Amino acid sequence: MSDAIETPARVTESFGRRVIVETSAGSRMSAELFGKRLTCVCGDEVMIRGPSQSSGDVAKVVSVAARRSLFARTDSRGRTEPLAANLSLIIVIIAPNPEPDLYIADRYLAGAALAGISGALIVNKSELPGAEDPDFQARVNDYERAGYPVLRLSAKNEPTVAPVRELLVNQSAMLVGQSGVGKSTLTNRLAPESERATRSLSDSTGEGRHTTVSTALFRLASGGELIDSPGVRDYAPPPVEDAMVQVGWPEMLKLAPECRFNNCLHLREPGCAVLAALAENTLSARRYESYKRLLNIMRGLAPEYERRR
Repeated sequence: MSDAIETPARVTESFGRRVIVETSAGSRMSAELFGKRLTCVCGDEVMIRGPSQSSGDVAKVVSVAARRSLFARTDSRGRTEPLAANLSLIIVIIAPNPEPDLYIADRYLAGAALAGISGALIVNKSELPGAEDPDFQARVNDYERAGYPVLRLSAKNEPTVAPVRELLVNQSAMLVGQSGVGKSTLTNRLAPESERATRSLSDSTGEGRHTTVSTALFRLASGGELIDSPGVRDYAPPPVEDAMVQVGWPEMLKLAPECRFNNCLHLREPGCAVLAALAENTLSARRYESYKRLLNIMRGLAPEYERRR
């Protein structure tokens, strides 16, 4: 490839200033970002130049196309950190072990909705006894009632993975969730060429250990794309205004038009349809608590002059 010709490519893995790209011909190569201001993430569509056959230089990413969507998080310093671009689906994975933090799952689904990306839930490790726990099942059922696609499976059992393949057709999807829930095991099942490392839970804490160290994109033989990401201990979407937080709760958005006030935040307002549903036990109290928690997080991340006292 001549270093003077620009060629379209897709970022399949990112390591700061160095990335792995895949050209339209299907070849993958290492590339460097050209210019200090240029940034890109896994899933970005880019133009590359080179590599130079004469000097042996690696290819250069010279531009990044406009993104159809961007999934991001708030980092420990309160800054927005892009995670992946051009996604159409976020799949949150939970399991009975390690003990699921459903508030993190809720924030992932909310972050997807706020980015204009669809959300789904996978309940992995269905072979474990804890998967049949009535309390665990009741909490999973809350997501189905909210309107999310929910798939129950064991990543170790091929027949149970078939519905995931169907879900991923024509999608650019990203797997997210806590460490140890089986994201890499499922990725290896769906895209065998990925060879993502897997590891058992920590014996001392029962929590997942980090095995995936980078976000990477794989194309699926059944159609679609799958992005595997490192496990997390926490997640929060980028800051939004108070009124936007409810976008992450489809069951509340469905009720919102029945509220007395158009700007209802569903906290203490009279004539609130969400609070009425909560009182009638037709709305999940845990999911509603999760909404209030994220609302408080967003207020804490807002600039001081915008915070409500």
